[in-house]
Amino acid sequence: MTPEFILLALVVVTALAFDFTNGFHDTANAMATSIATKALSPKAAVTLSATLNLVGAFLSVEVAVTVTNAVIRIQNPDGTPKPELLANGGHELLLILMAGLAGAIIWNILTWLWGLPSSSSHALFGGLVGATIASLGWGGVVWIGTGGQLNGVIGKVVLPALISPAVAMIVAFVGTRFVFAITIGVTQRYQEAGFRWGQIGTASLLSLAHGTNDAQKTMGVITLALIASGDWTSTTEIPLWVKFACALAIASGTYIGGWRIIRTMGKGLVEVLSPQGMAAESASAAVILTSSQLGFALSTTHVCTGSILGSGLGRKGATVRWGVAAKMGLAWMVTLPLAAVVGAGMWWIGHLIGASGGALAVFGLMCVFALYVWWHSRRDPINHHNVNDDWCDEVAPAEDPATDKVSIAGGVH
Repeated sequence: MTPEFILLALVVVTALAFDFTNGFHDTANAMATSIATKALSPKAAVTLSATLNLVGAFLSVEVAVTVTNAVIRIQNPDGTPKPELLANGGHELLLILMAGLAGAIIWNILTWLWGLPSSSSHALFGGLVGATIASLGWGGVVWIGTGGQLNGVIGKVVLPALISPAVAMIVAFVGTRFVFAITIGVTQRYQEAGFRWGQIGTASLLSLAHGTNDAQKTMGVITLALIASGDWTSTTEIPLWVKFACALAIASGTYIGGWRIIRTMGKGLVEVLSPQGMAAESASAAVILTSSQLGFALSTTHVCTGSILGSGLGRKGATVRWGVAAKMGLAWMVTLPLAAVVGAGMWWIGHLIGASGGALAVFGLMCVFALYVWWHSRRDPINHHNVNDDWCDEVAPAEDPATDKVSIAGGVH
């Protein structure tokens, strides 16, 4: 096997590993409220979500095309490929992708350990942007796009990140007020029973929507890797095998279930009743499906969290834990820049070692870190048996590394 083939293989494997972490990191987006209201059992919820994520991955490629074209500047202004990226079997572009993916995976598993529903999408874009800046400088990133159009990182990633949570919150707020208004006089018992059935439908639609957006991002990265190696030329189409591989990877991760984050979103943010859950899921699905059609690579985590907050504000007397929301907001703000720092650091490690050895070193560091986080998580296990336990607000301080509880994940007894 040639060094170029080894590097390409490492990038593809790492991209699918990111897709897997994206799956278990974002299971909560679709199923946290359905699990919290007991509309679905935890295992049934993740099975349903995984199946529909798999189907959703084949319904659109707009977001994948965005990732291929709107992050790394792979072409000169005249449309010709950048020779410095594609020389030596695309070594430089492949190393950028490898480092960016490693940065995204490290941030994903770290926030999973903390139970924080941060954005896998922003972790990916942050890692890629950081590695690109380290390699090519600031001009190597497509910030704005051609002709001044907002089709680069600013228009396709940053602006949707700012707008989509607010839109989802407003839609969920209005929807929650509406469903409670039209069910006045119906006892809570019958409300819960009826809306739980409705939640199964809306959660299914949300899982389908998640597949149309998040699975696409890894497809775009692998397509970039194939372009770098000379095995693919189109920037507007995705190879069929890439679609299948990414769909299976994100579905597998979803089935594993990111129980720590499911607990935070389902129990730690708002005490959710079934009417709220249905309104939140409907709002999230509408925003995500619209964005997928427009090619916006938004954060489904931001959208779903905004919807849950909106549903809490929409029900009179509902408790919104603003302390937990503030921690989520902080994670949102730092995800992209911190993932960029890690991505840049990984690129420097790979660059200093050089050739395929650099990519192997990056891959090895990423695996060691992942194993350490998994081992550390065994001290405070959260799974389908205790994910719905009552939320404990009085938990050990987050800065105490010796505690047996993960405070952000919400003290499991």
